Amino acid sequence: MAGGAVRAEQVSATRESILTAAERLFAERGVYAVSNRQVSEAAGQGNNAAVGYHFGTKADLVRAIIRKHQARVEENRVRLLAGIGDSTDVRDWVDCLVRPILEHLAELGSPTWFARFCAQVMTDPALQQIMVEESLSSPSLREVIEGFNRCLPDLPADVRAERGAMARQLIVHVPAEREQALAERIPTPRSSWRDAATGLADAVVGIWLAPVTPVPGT
Repeated sequence: MAGGAVRAEQVSATRESILTAAERLFAERGVYAVSNRQVSEAAGQGNNAAVGYHFGTKADLVRAIIRKHQARVEENRVRLLAGIGDSTDVRDWVDCLVRPILEHLAELGSPTWFARFCAQVMTDPALQQIMVEESLSSPSLREVIEGFNRCLPDLPADVRAERGAMARQLIVHVPAEREQALAERIPTPRSSWRDAATGLADAVVGIWLAPVTPVPGT
């Protein structure tokens, strides 16, 4: 039993080292620019096949990194949802979209790589689909989307799709840019992740509540 417990701890530690190394390298260089061998070396593994042994394909490794962070983000979102009830204020629901991840980044301390990792993943259609699937597996996120949609029942479908894409770009890339600036010790417009979440939520609300200008000829 003791030997089995030690072995399980060693496997867990190895997996955690690989996840941490992969997240950092993927964030800094891009997912497909990094080989499994480079991840193994960065994780301190002498066996270059360690990544494949523990995680399988690169897509499986990406999914594992997402899941590593997902539980804490989910906790943050559930807590925020409990405070807004059946709100009809778009801002409340946008906060539940934006703040859980930025609060998680604050909790991680410094440096972090998760925001840049997410931005890299979202640039590839196949990996983006993994991110979408994992995100939508969250009951709290589905609740946020439903509540948000109830606040904007009259927004035309094409405008809704367009603004959704705009908001998604901000939610993914603004934190990544701030994370990069912090890594390079470059001053940022906001002094904390909490304040950055406020500014980002302001911008996203502005996108959704902006007037809809009719397109000539439609």
